[in-house]
Amino acid sequence: MKIILPGGSGQAGTLLARAFRQDGHSVVVLGREARTEPLTSGIRQVAWDARTLGDWAEELDGADVVINLAGRSVDCRHTPANQRLILESRINSTRVVGQAIAACSHPPALWLQASAATLYTHHTEKAQDETSGLIGGSEADLPAKWRAMVEVVKAWEGAQNDADTPHTRRVALRISLLLSPDPGGVFAVLLRLVRLGLGGTAGTGRQYVSWIHDRDFVNALRFIIEHPELEGPVNLAAPEPLPNAEFMRILRRAWGMPIGLPAPALLIELGSLLLRTESKLVLKSRRVIPGRLLDSGFRFSFPDWQTAACDLCQRARVRTGEH
Repeated sequence: MKIILPGGSGQAGTLLARAFRQDGHSVVVLGREARTEPLTSGIRQVAWDARTLGDWAEELDGADVVINLAGRSVDCRHTPANQRLILESRINSTRVVGQAIAACSHPPALWLQASAATLYTHHTEKAQDETSGLIGGSEADLPAKWRAMVEVVKAWEGAQNDADTPHTRRVALRISLLLSPDPGGVFAVLLRLVRLGLGGTAGTGRQYVSWIHDRDFVNALRFIIEHPELEGPVNLAAPEPLPNAEFMRILRRAWGMPIGLPAPALLIELGSLLLRTESKLVLKSRRVIPGRLLDSGFRFSFPDWQTAACDLCQRARVRTGEH
C-alpha cells in the first residue's frame, strides 16, 4: 500500500511510519519542509503548508490510505491566541486534505483523521463509548478553557464530515493518551516525575485516565484499515481506564519507586503556569472505552495498565541503558 501521513513528523506519525514501513508499505510524510534524502528506507517527506493545495496533493492520487495527524500541540498555555492557532491548524489541515482527496482521479480508499478523546464529558461515573458517550461542553461549572477544547474537537471532526469525498471511507480517531517509551512524549514526562519522587496523586486522584499503549495504537490502525465496516468515530483507548491515583501508583511500582509526592490542584495550576502548559491535561477526567474496536473483534495486547506500565518501563530502561 501507499500511505500518506500529513503532519506525520510527531510521535504518533513516527510510530506509524516506522511500523508501516516494516510491513513493507510505501510511506510519504507531509511536513513543513521537504527532505531530499529519505527519512529512512522507503519513507519520503514532502513539503506542505497544511492550509492550501499544492504539489503535495498529487501524492494522494492513487494512494491507499491517508492518515492526517496535523495540528498544533495542545501542550502550551491556552491563551486566546494559542487557542486560535490550535483550532485553525486542525480545521485548515483537515479541510485541505479533504479538498485534495476530492480532486483525485483515483482517491484513497480510506481517510483516517486524528481527533481527541477530550471530546467526551468530564465524568468519573460513566464510561464513554462512541454510541452512548456524552459529548462534553455543557457540564455545569466547566472551566472555559476546557469547554473551548471540546469545541475545537467538534469543529475538527466537523471539517472531516463536511468534506466532499464520497468514494473514500472516513474514520475519526478519538485518541486518548498515547504512551510510548520514545523521548518527548507523555510517558517520558510521567516517568520523569516518578523518577524524581514526584509521581504521586494529581488533584483529587479521582479523575480517570484513558490511555493506549503504542503497540496497540499501531495495531488498531492496522485493524481499521483491514475492516471496511468501521466508519465514523472510533475511540483509540485501552478498555480499562482507571483513576489517576491508581494509575500513578501502578507506574511507580512498575519503575520501582516507593514514594510519590502528591500534587494538589493548586500546585498543578502553579506548575502548569511555570511550565507553560495547561492543568486540564492532568485534571480533566476521561473515562473512555473502545466500544467499536471491541465489538469488531480487535484484541488489545495491553488491555490493562499494569501490564502496559511494566512493558513501557522495561523498554525505557533498555533505551536509556538504566537497570
